[in-house]
Amino acid sequence: MNAADTHTAHGSGGPSAQEQEPAVSVTGLRLKFPGSAPLLFDDLTLEVPRGQKVLLLGPSGCGKSTLLQVFSGLIPKSIEVPMKADALQLPDAWGYLFQDPDTQFCMPFVDEELAFVLENLQVPREEMGERIRLCLEQVGLRLPDLHTPIASLSGGMKQRLAIASLLALNPDVWFLDEPTSLLDPEGTGEVWETVKRVTEGRTVLIVEHKIEEIAGFVDRVVLFGHDARILADGPPQRVFREHRQELQEYGIWYPGVWEDYDRRPDLMPERGQSAARSAQVAQPLLRLEAFCGFHGREKKIEIPSADIFGDDWIAVVGPNGAGKSTLLQALMQLIPTQGRYNLGPRAVKGFDDVIGDASYVFQNPELQFVTHSVFDEVAWDFRQEGLPEAEVRTRSGEVLEWYGLAGHRELHPYQLSLGQKRRLSVASATGKARRLLLLDEPTFGQDAANTFALLEKLEEWRRGGSAIVMVTHDPEIVARFATRVWEVRGGRLAADLPPEAYRKLQAAGEAAAGKEAEAPCR
Repeated sequence: MNAADTHTAHGSGGPSAQEQEPAVSVTGLRLKFPGSAPLLFDDLTLEVPRGQKVLLLGPSGCGKSTLLQVFSGLIPKSIEVPMKADALQLPDAWGYLFQDPDTQFCMPFVDEELAFVLENLQVPREEMGERIRLCLEQVGLRLPDLHTPIASLSGGMKQRLAIASLLALNPDVWFLDEPTSLLDPEGTGEVWETVKRVTEGRTVLIVEHKIEEIAGFVDRVVLFGHDARILADGPPQRVFREHRQELQEYGIWYPGVWEDYDRRPDLMPERGQSAARSAQVAQPLLRLEAFCGFHGREKKIEIPSADIFGDDWIAVVGPNGAGKSTLLQALMQLIPTQGRYNLGPRAVKGFDDVIGDASYVFQNPELQFVTHSVFDEVAWDFRQEGLPEAEVRTRSGEVLEWYGLAGHRELHPYQLSLGQKRRLSVASATGKARRLLLLDEPTFGQDAANTFALLEKLEEWRRGGSAIVMVTHDPEIVARFATRVWEVRGGRLAADLPPEAYRKLQAAGEAAAGKEAEAPCR
């Protein structure tokens, strides 16, 4: 089933009359991906009553997204995966939000995408304009021109558009797979408030790592282990309280996980701090002056002046669509640029001037893959160095082991879960540490264990003299690891701040917003 089918075939909307039946259920599910030795699900049984809000929680790769696809019927009707079940109850009217919003769309422009949904619901043409504007307004996607190419949107803006398409569909059952992973904190709050409002009385199954936003929204948490078996199933507070040990053991997100992380005895001291700079990093690794990046002839990012040193961890923050990813693309010379750009003693004029010193991790991991197996993806960089094949295999194996991908070495990268794809994209780009690491949302779709492990590896490299420039929407990462914060707004580097100063500005803004919300209407 393609994206069009997702919008239409099961999207008639309106509540079902068969209230006595569950919204979805499966008994004795057995499922196995081709090329993978073990069963992903082995005799799984789960039922979700109508109107219930359920959070599927577990480590990356444990099968949460796959289970959503089974419950929607995408597997095996559209995605051919061998599976059997003793009984399977699927919904008649459903909407599915994919982890990767690009897989959702079937039209090239924003207004056409939503109009396509409405056409299949037989909405009169004269009503479409207002319906489209309302859906976009509800998810906070504000565009000067609704006939905007979807390809020109940022990842977070695409996520909002995908959610708007579900709003237009108005299904009975909502399947939400990491619906806010690419959104800034403000956008995350806006989207969840919208989802909570429009799904009242509807069934919602959610896969999500941002637990704080929805812990009070869901009625039930189903907790999975690495082997896709259910470890716990019950009300959120009870699961989080009674199964804290399993949550910690399996590295799963839960409320308070960052505070528990801070108390770990094995943590590196003084994370996010630069010691007195050694001679190696006393001079800037990278210097920019009057630097601009372009999409075609249109200027998309502007940096008046900036230096990056060899022990910097720069968190790039700002609202969706501000130009954060474009900034990284400009630094990697993936788009045309103008202005002064020096990397070490060398003036940068093109991609060949940075590739030896910089690694880039794309926001969409699939854009990064160039081979047909997980192992070859990691081995690619080592082979380009001309290393003996025996050494390539040894070093690649070590990298795969460290990133938790050793058991998937023979799979095609596209067969991995999104969290595993993200780990593979980071592994292939950073198997060999370079002087400059450019990372675009490297932790999205990751469980807590893999997030912490990656951050600690990056911190280790930073202390060794590598500079890190990382786009992130996670304030917890900014607070604990960043040495500087670049705030991007309106396609311009608007501020370069110490983390403490940035946090004070954020707190002041939140306080002001709170007072404004409490002010009486006039």
